[in-house]
Amino acid sequence: MTLFHLVGAIVATLLLVYLIAALLFPEDFL
Repeated sequence: MTLFHLVGAIVATLLLVYLIAALLFPEDFL
């Protein structure tokens, strides 16, 4: 796994976590 793939995986994970959190707690993100 290259550095680019590692960074991409981290960013994708953070975006997924952020989207789930926004769905669970919309009043905190909107």
